[in-house]
Amino acid sequence: MADITLITGSTLGSAEYVAEHLEEKLQEAGFSTQLLHGPELDDVPLEGVWLIVSSTHGAGELPDNLQPFYDAINETQPDLSSVRFGAVGIGNHEYDLFCGAIRNIEALLIVCGAQRIGDRLEIDVLEHEIPEDPAGEWVVGWKSEI
Repeated sequence: MADITLITGSTLGSAEYVAEHLEEKLQEAGFSTQLLHGPELDDVPLEGVWLIVSSTHGAGELPDNLQPFYDAINETQPDLSSVRFGAVGIGNHEYDLFCGAIRNIEALLIVCGAQRIGDRLEIDVLEHEIPEDPAGEWVVGWKSEI
């Protein structure tokens, strides 16, 4: 099993690029990783460390490729007490529900018993033209808390 399972939800690809960048940084630090773009719940180990990277679209909605994963967790309420996770959201602060998708995912994981590692990172695409940059800085501190 990988040390860290990266789970992404993306509409236009930004979250995938950020996750791939984070995966590279984590591998350079000696972690083994598994990267899953829009996985089904059955594809994800219900233990270990998850790093979730999601964009937000519309009125705080999850990307279409991550919605089934979220819905499966919401419907089945699995015991995630053996999961620790990091959360990275990508959004635009001009919208009322800035980074709403990652906040909703995080809240659901906590209800199911998962524990967040460190602070959630929220990247504003209007402030960071290259969202990989703040993510790369954030992961330095996050990985030390694993």
